[in-house]
Amino acid sequence: MQWGGSDHATFTNYVYDIALIDLTAEDDTVSWAWIDSRRDKTLADAQTLELAPKAWREWVKHGHSALPRLRRRVVRAKVTKVPEQRAKPGTVEAKDLELIYKHFDGRKHDFEAVASAVAARVLRGAGNSYVEGWLTRRSGDGGADFVGRLDIGSGLAGTSLVVLGQAKCVKLDNLVTAEQIARVVARLRRGWIGVYVTTGAYSVPAQTEMVEDQYPIVLINGLELARELRGMARDDHGGDLEACLGHILTHREIAITNRRPEEILLE
Repeated sequence: MQWGGSDHATFTNYVYDIALIDLTAEDDTVSWAWIDSRRDKTLADAQTLELAPKAWREWVKHGHSALPRLRRRVVRAKVTKVPEQRAKPGTVEAKDLELIYKHFDGRKHDFEAVASAVAARVLRGAGNSYVEGWLTRRSGDGGADFVGRLDIGSGLAGTSLVVLGQAKCVKLDNLVTAEQIARVVARLRRGWIGVYVTTGAYSVPAQTEMVEDQYPIVLINGLELARELRGMARDDHGGDLEACLGHILTHREIAITNRRPEEILLE
């Protein structure tokens, strides 16, 4: 829009529509050979098109009707593919994760205690002040396995957020679905955030829904779980992972109760 005329009214000077195309097929890169060829008057359009990104070629072939499926979706940059969430066979992470799964398979509350400790480490690692609260009882948790508090700032320039945690010790090839994450999100109130800790991985649709709907939830997959626990073992237990797990279960005091989550704000 532009101002103009004696009455200083606005008028439309130029209108355009821009589409940012998806470059996933090119690993988010553009060939400068294509750009250069478009300036070369000796090359035919067909020759130039051979160097173009796949999405561009599809647009030329099918026209504007193809743009909805060819546009770049920013949400994809925040989604981690499933193979990237899994530990590669033979690595330290793979061995650690196998040990963790076997150690806690069928031991729900014990895994919840470990998940609470890992969530605390992750949130504190970002420079935040985090207070662990309690584990919920075996029944009636309604989508929350542990409760914590995230403190931001101090005094009048500070605030505290309730943290609801979900812990799932599942087979290492299992995927957490959008529905499972939504059950945790449904418990969140304004000013609360969620943390989901699993030995598995998160499906792409689950992550996409989380980003698009702006769910305030932190996702910790099996690979990150193994890395955080390995870090704890290295820092305090000479690298002995089993000793680290034993310490979490026997020496850390964390209550098991059915208190209301908001009560953590009073402590």
